Amino acid sequence: MSTQTLRFMRHADKRPANQQRWSVEEVEALFKLPFADLLYRAQQVHREHFDPNAVQLSTLLSIKTGGCSEDCGYCPQSTFNSTGVEDRKMLDVEEVLAAAEFAKQNGADRFCMGAAWREPSDEDMASVVEMVRAVRGLGLETCATLGMLNDEQTEQLRAAGLDYYNHNLDTAPEFYGEIIGTRDYQDRLDTLERVRKAGMNICSGGIVGMGENLTQRAGLIAQLANMEPYPESVPINNLVKVEGTPLANAEDLDPLDFVRTVAVVRIAMPTARVRLSAGRQQMSDAVQALCFLAGANSIFYGEQLLTTGNPDVEKDRALLDKLGMYPLAEKH
Repeated sequence: MSTQTLRFMRHADKRPANQQRWSVEEVEALFKLPFADLLYRAQQVHREHFDPNAVQLSTLLSIKTGGCSEDCGYCPQSTFNSTGVEDRKMLDVEEVLAAAEFAKQNGADRFCMGAAWREPSDEDMASVVEMVRAVRGLGLETCATLGMLNDEQTEQLRAAGLDYYNHNLDTAPEFYGEIIGTRDYQDRLDTLERVRKAGMNICSGGIVGMGENLTQRAGLIAQLANMEPYPESVPINNLVKVEGTPLANAEDLDPLDFVRTVAVVRIAMPTARVRLSAGRQQMSDAVQALCFLAGANSIFYGEQLLTTGNPDVEKDRALLDKLGMYPLAEKH
């Protein structure tokens, strides 16, 4: 067990009585199962906890774009990377509210607000708190991803009614330094601990296809699964290679390896919402269908993520119809 994991596990009283501890070796063994056996096991776990045909729809809006001082090797918004992404100031509350209303009209039940910075200032937080209250007033679940937080900021967000805070681990601790140099792994775990302590739900996952090996991919999942409790929402991103970033020429991940990743996440975190996130625009309908079969039950919905493309609403609706699936918000 890594030092980072030990330091995160301070709130053991929150750990479900039946939450399994996972070693990296055990997670890696799941990856190595025959494909059909792995998907069968994942589907069994999925059906124990969820309606297998309902999909939770989340819409993501960039409320402040570009100019981030972090050096994440995958990110087009980093000032270290020359990607042509224009720096834009924070949106007004009215703009955010209009986007949230549109998302709700199109079937989304969670609205996520993302800002490109290392950590929010006091002035930034005042605006975000107003946005959270306004979006929550529409009856949508709220989520935000704002970088690192201190105790006062997490309390502000909790008081505003924020339901989820997103802060991805990105990858395994052993590979993290190959991707990011401006903060360390423990910084991420500390922010997640503050969020959990404040009483909010955690949304945390990672990115695959950044050049990590199988053991490192398993290490990411073990880190997430051994949180106490593990995240309620786990976004799995397939690297979107952006020209001008250090990972622009990374080798493509085999689509079936991505499906395997989804299945392993489902088995390791049975009650989490497993979300297909970045990279879905490059996936065929068949690969996405396999991901749903493997236990994915949430997608980012809408034509734009923070700065990268996403399948349009009509295409997603057509795929769900073809598969006999439906948005969670329309279940009843």
